[in-house]
Amino acid sequence: LSLGIFNSCLVDDKTNYELNDAGINLAGFTLTATTVSGIADGTEYQFDMRVRVTGPSKTDLKNDITLTIAVDPASTAVEGVHYRIENPTVVLKASDNYLGVIPIIMTTEGIDTPLEETPVLILNTVSATGNAKVTNNGKPLAISMNFACFSEFQGTYTVVTTNGSSGVVRTRTETITKIGVEKYLTSCIGTWATPLSLTYGFVFENSCNVISVPAKQSLANIYSNEVFGTKMGSVDPVTGVITIYYTITFAAGNTEYT
Repeated sequence: LSLGIFNSCLVDDKTNYELNDAGINLAGFTLTATTVSGIADGTEYQFDMRVRVTGPSKTDLKNDITLTIAVDPASTAVEGVHYRIENPTVVLKASDNYLGVIPIIMTTEGIDTPLEETPVLILNTVSATGNAKVTNNGKPLAISMNFACFSEFQGTYTVVTTNGSSGVVRTRTETITKIGVEKYLTSCIGTWATPLSLTYGFVFENSCNVISVPAKQSLANIYSNEVFGTKMGSVDPVTGVITIYYTITFAAGNTEYT
């Protein structure tokens, strides 16, 4: 089973990029940090980590480049418990524009969620062979491994929303849609008498009955007002009541909603 991953790029001064000035091309991961997620139900998930060759004379290269990676000892993820790497090498070919992937298998058998800390797998590029004009880029990739609890929150709910500034309370019947691994979309947002949208409210995420609202969402996916979580919400495992806290930005000041 393959799932999407959330990516970020970081500045890292421990690289071989200064070699670009000498006409050397660099092979390695395209990212320095990413997050992968999977339900801890015994399923194995495959995530493809992208690698490539870049540099001033890449277009002159003809030979295949073999890139080899290794696990950094600083990793907190444990091989055989949290992950498996079946092949630590990849051959990058001119016919593929020197692009490739290294599959990482996330294993969930025997994982008891929630974990106290998120395991992090750190991968280093250790060699790039096949052409003297190519070396590894020296950039490690840190993979945060999110082992999620299984939930099924999709469905129709009676939603009571309170405006923390005005005190207005609005009750609606809404639909919650599952859009990813422990990620859900509401159909409404705020306490407007006429909903801004009947199909797009805001996205929230569940981590073992702890609810968060990711930052940098646009209001109803229409307006430039930002929507973000202010504090963690919760799910009552007995009653099924979901409590969510979020804020909407306005020119006159931010408003928190519950």
